[in-house]
Amino acid sequence: MDGERLQKVLAQAGVASRRQIESLIEQGRILVNGQVAQLGVRVSPEDTILVDGKPFQQSSQLQKTRVIVYHKPVGEVCTRHDQEGRSTVFENLPRLKTARWVAVGRLDINTSGLILFTTNGELANRLMHPSSEIEREYAVRVLGTVEPQQLKQLTQGVSLDDGMARFDSIIDAGGEGANHWYHVVLREGRNREVRRLWEAVGCTVSRLMRVRYGPMQLSRALRQGRWRDLDYAELISLARLVGMELPQNKPMKKKFGHKKKTQAPRTKRLR
Repeated sequence: MDGERLQKVLAQAGVASRRQIESLIEQGRILVNGQVAQLGVRVSPEDTILVDGKPFQQSSQLQKTRVIVYHKPVGEVCTRHDQEGRSTVFENLPRLKTARWVAVGRLDINTSGLILFTTNGELANRLMHPSSEIEREYAVRVLGTVEPQQLKQLTQGVSLDDGMARFDSIIDAGGEGANHWYHVVLREGRNREVRRLWEAVGCTVSRLMRVRYGPMQLSRALRQGRWRDLDYAELISLARLVGMELPQNKPMKKKFGHKKKTQAPRTKRLR
């Protein structure tokens, strides 16, 4: 049968993850050509799709995949709406008319640094899935002296509440006393994993920043609270890293932006 599976089409457009879309289908909240959609149904660009009564335009949604790099400051949360009224990362992102931003992983409120956002839900899911083994690199400031045996433990493996974990590599980035930095790399995205690993060997993390996700580096030129679009070559490279061939996008010029009119705080250099 021609066409793509409904959940794949909606996931690629960033409506929700495939699992969430399957749940919407089971709840009868998606219509295709006026009929309640069933799991496994295939759709073409000519089909009319309603999600919770709202029309979904396939042609415009799938025409372009967009990915941005955002420099998250400490104090922002990675939810769309926070019940405590705290600032969210989504408040600073560029507005979209026919799609929505999907975060590629999260950072906790006390962690700053790089987060990727995309309009392609399938791309986001593949970049986050454990099977992709995408490297995440963090700059970590640790209080006090770290002994060689502790570093050895962190690379060999430490038992956490949710299983064994370890860093692929640890690089001493210099500093003294309470201002000693390390760069660590791991290939998982468990909740607070970097902090929990250091705590498991008796160390306290005083500052944590994600500086790389896969091939995407956090540039010093990108200040906190600001974002930039990936260019065409970066976008294709990122997609191919997880085995995806994206629909033909027109090459876009690099864009930088920040939604708020107030000046974002400057990024401090690591010392």
